[in-house]
Amino acid sequence: MSVESVFPQLEALLPHVQKPIQYVGGELNSTVKEWDACDVRWALMYPDAYEVGLPNQGVMILYEVLNEREGVLAERTYSVWPDLEQLMRDHGVPQFTVDSHRPVKAFDVFGLSFSTELGYTNMLTALDLAGIPLESKDRTLDDPIVLAGGHAAFNPEPIADFIDAAIIGDGEQAVLDMTEIIRAWKAEGRPGGREEVLLRLAKTGSVYIPAFYDVEYLADGRIARVVPNRSGVPWRVSKHTVMDLDEWPYPKQPLVPLAETVHERMSVEIFRGCTRGCRFCQAGMITRPVRERSITGIGEMVEKGLKATGFEEVGLLSLSSADHSEIGDIAKGLADRYEEDKIGLSLPSTRVDAFNVDLANELTRNGRRSGLTFAPEGGSERMRKVINKMVSEEDLIRTVATAYGNGWRQVKLYFMCGLPTETDEDVLQIADMAMNVIAKGREVSRSNDIRCTVSIGGFVPKPHTPFQWAPQLSAEETDARLEKLRDKIRGDKKYGRSIGFRYHDGKPGIVEGLLSRGDRRVGAVIRAVYDDGGRFDGWREHFSYDRWMSCADKALADFGVDVDWYTTRERTYEEVLPWDHLDSGLDKDWLWEDWQDALDETEVEDCRWTPCFDCGVCPQMDTHIQIGPTGKKLLPLTVKKSVPAG
Repeated sequence: MSVESVFPQLEALLPHVQKPIQYVGGELNSTVKEWDACDVRWALMYPDAYEVGLPNQGVMILYEVLNEREGVLAERTYSVWPDLEQLMRDHGVPQFTVDSHRPVKAFDVFGLSFSTELGYTNMLTALDLAGIPLESKDRTLDDPIVLAGGHAAFNPEPIADFIDAAIIGDGEQAVLDMTEIIRAWKAEGRPGGREEVLLRLAKTGSVYIPAFYDVEYLADGRIARVVPNRSGVPWRVSKHTVMDLDEWPYPKQPLVPLAETVHERMSVEIFRGCTRGCRFCQAGMITRPVRERSITGIGEMVEKGLKATGFEEVGLLSLSSADHSEIGDIAKGLADRYEEDKIGLSLPSTRVDAFNVDLANELTRNGRRSGLTFAPEGGSERMRKVINKMVSEEDLIRTVATAYGNGWRQVKLYFMCGLPTETDEDVLQIADMAMNVIAKGREVSRSNDIRCTVSIGGFVPKPHTPFQWAPQLSAEETDARLEKLRDKIRGDKKYGRSIGFRYHDGKPGIVEGLLSRGDRRVGAVIRAVYDDGGRFDGWREHFSYDRWMSCADKALADFGVDVDWYTTRERTYEEVLPWDHLDSGLDKDWLWEDWQDALDETEVEDCRWTPCFDCGVCPQMDTHIQIGPTGKKLLPLTVKKSVPAG
């Protein structure tokens, strides 16, 4: 039975909202399939505004993977701004997909990708607008399976009451496996109802169903244990790992947005995973092992993607793109191939020790020469040992000297504040480093017209990292430390005016810390914030620290814990962590030993180039590190015929 579009009702509301174009759909390379020709239907959501959500690689990949499958359709939905939310409530318009404007409630699966925990209130808004009960226990056979994925899903316990399922790890094969289970259950007439299909998913060992686990607590508020409450449900749920990226060359037809978005480029993921071992970096830890896409695979993806989109810039994405074993050949090969077309290349921030001017020149050969971004993370040599970011100040100065000497005029340096064992002095050394950068830049460029921007984020301890046990710095201490740093930079007469200073205050970090290391009791806080009007918490203009703190005080009072208990408290080895039953492949003893190494200021090498350090991922997940070089070059796909002389 076909499902009607709600666009006629929506269209009447659009003249009354900001940026109405973000709700109309019809983007180049979007897909609309016949509803009745499909038996499993997915609504995919990045729970943020269209301008942030549309370029998201994870959602774009799954959208294409699912739509390529016979009898399966996937459509996209994004968070609506508060102006449209109110109008939708007033006129009875439900949460809709942008592809065909079908109601989200009509789909079999409502899958949300969380790269940050600050999207949780937006999920509740979407559920409520869709007419789906906020809590999983209240849902019926007529409601979709609400599924969480993305990096934040590695600890889905704070949203356990609101989701039916979570997938941790790579989603490409996982969504197809899940689709087949749902398809078989539907073909059988949906026996056993909602409980039965969730049980089938749980028994695979790789889909987490929170309702099938009970959490028991100790008198002091810590977790005693997490136990399955159904037979056949595994004690631990494993992450998914896609081993051959060349088998998954997605997106093949990247979406081209109608409205302005945060990234106006075509992106290709050149490898997945990272073994640098930065102790603060959840993404690096949970995506192990390193799996490189081949140079020829990258070339084919770029060629097809540019033809399909018309973009004029290609982003080479990964956690540390300059670490690809063939990055030099990739950059030169792409720059050669697209020199006439003036296609620009870009990397996310470059590691100081991976930068070289040849690579930088290839990346800017066909595009504009903008600033360079480096991420030392820690201000002092001591802090960089603690976090295992093996970059000396000499390395940094040498690198920026090369950049300034070769014509660059802007360098951006990214640091964190509030790292474990950090002192005021460690943070104040950021100012010294920036001043040394400007001094060296003036010397080698023989010009005072150079800039260095210092950008600082607050450190938030994350699950599945060596710092998962660490205390978080309070918002007040973070702000005081950053104020001292700002005063030192601004007070310097010689270099201060050449140094830009951007920072986030400590308050959003405390809320993120509560959500990232929270357990099921934190769900009551999220619900209270949502009921009080909390929306778009990742946006400074919508975020309210006071709302979060007042809601947390009330919601957590009955449990005998508070925000400090979740954030600024240090954990012990014996404590059962809320995510211990979710297996990222990392051995907990190895993580603990690395935490002790951090406290001892001991550095650990990158295991790609040294013997294994027994983190556990490869044997536990039956995976292995995949790196080149392959020895292949990126030859042009089409040989241009030369015109005969004379």
